Order: sequence, then C-alpha cells, then structure tokens
Amino acid sequence: MSEQDRSVPRVLIVDDHPLFRAGLKVALEIAGGAVVVAEAETVGEVPDAVAQHRPDVVVMDLSLPDASGIEATRQLAELHPGLPVLMLTMSDDDGSLLAALQAGARGYLVKGAGADEVQHAVRTVAAGGAVFGSDIAGHLTELLSGSRRRDAEMLFPALTSRESEVLELIARGLDNRHIARELVLSEKTVRNHVTHVFEKLQVTSRAEAVARARDVGLGDED
Repeated sequence: MSEQDRSVPRVLIVDDHPLFRAGLKVALEIAGGAVVVAEAETVGEVPDAVAQHRPDVVVMDLSLPDASGIEATRQLAELHPGLPVLMLTMSDDDGSLLAALQAGARGYLVKGAGADEVQHAVRTVAAGGAVFGSDIAGHLTELLSGSRRRDAEMLFPALTSRESEVLELIARGLDNRHIARELVLSEKTVRNHVTHVFEKLQVTSRAEAVARARDVGLGDED
C-alpha cells in the first residue's frame, strides 16, 4: 500500500447488501477520501475482518442477518476500545440512536446521506471526533436534555402501545406468565406480543431485547 493510502482512513464496511456496499465503497474512495480495506456481511465476520485488516473506522449497519449492529458495536467497544464505529442505517428512531450511543458508536448517519457527508463523517470519527447527520442532531439534543428513562413507545415507535408495555415488563425481568398477570392477558397473547417485539427490534432472544431496552434506560430500578 502506498504512503498516500496510509494517510487516509482505512474502512471496514459491515452491511449485508452487496450493491449498497459497492456504492458506499465508491462514495468513500472518491478523491482519495478513504480506502475500504474490507467488507463483512454479518456480525460474525467482524472480529476476523478487524484482526486481519486493522481498519481505522468501522461503518456499521444496524440490521444484519445474524445479530444487531448494536451488539457488534458493543463487542468492538470491549475488544477494540480505540476503534471508532460509525452507524450508517435506515433506522432513525430514538431507541436505535440511543442504543448505538450506549454501545459506543462515535457517529450515526441515516442511509441516503450524500457522499461528502459520509466521507466527512468517516474522517471525523477516525480523528477521534463524533458526528451525527443533520436529521439526527436535532432530536439527539432533545433526547439528551430530558430524562434517561423514557417511554418505550417513544423510544421504539414501531411498537404498538401494548407491545411497548410488554417490552418495558421484559426489561424489568418479568417472564411471560408474570407479564400476562400484570397486563391481564393470556400467556398465548403475551407470546404473540413478544414475537412481534423481537421482530420489530430485530433481536433473536429475550436477553438481546432486554439489552436493547436497558441501553436506553428502560427497566432500571428507581
């Protein structure tokens, strides 16, 4: 690799859509703004890609086939605390944003950002800064100025009111039987709600749902 290549951020792209990765690679490498040294489609591929290619920045999607990008970000923060992660995702809801910050992400952009904005974001987080898209910054300020404990329905707008109640009780550690008793529902109905919550949060286990909820302050004891 040339000295010029070494002077720009080395990027690992983590996204399960090949066409998007190809377009992002072009956008990042325009005018030598960055160099993409590796790509990964799943959370499971990330550790080896980081170890082998030693990127300066990881550009991470939120929704991945085997786990959430939030979980991958949390793992990277533990294993490689100096490695910045920039979330680049379709999700702009408050819950995803706060969960990403809690997991250790240095930046958060919504897909659709221009090439200049993405390139600037990569260079900023590589240099130790933090960056958020213009459409994210406004409600980030609003979120951080209020209480950390917030209603699940606001944090996760994809959830219905009942699903939000179920998530809050899951975060408090209640099992389905106790949730059913608390909400005066049948256990079968609760199981259906739990399934829908998992689908909408893009998690595969109760533990991961609890982690997502507690990352944004739900389920904490006062």
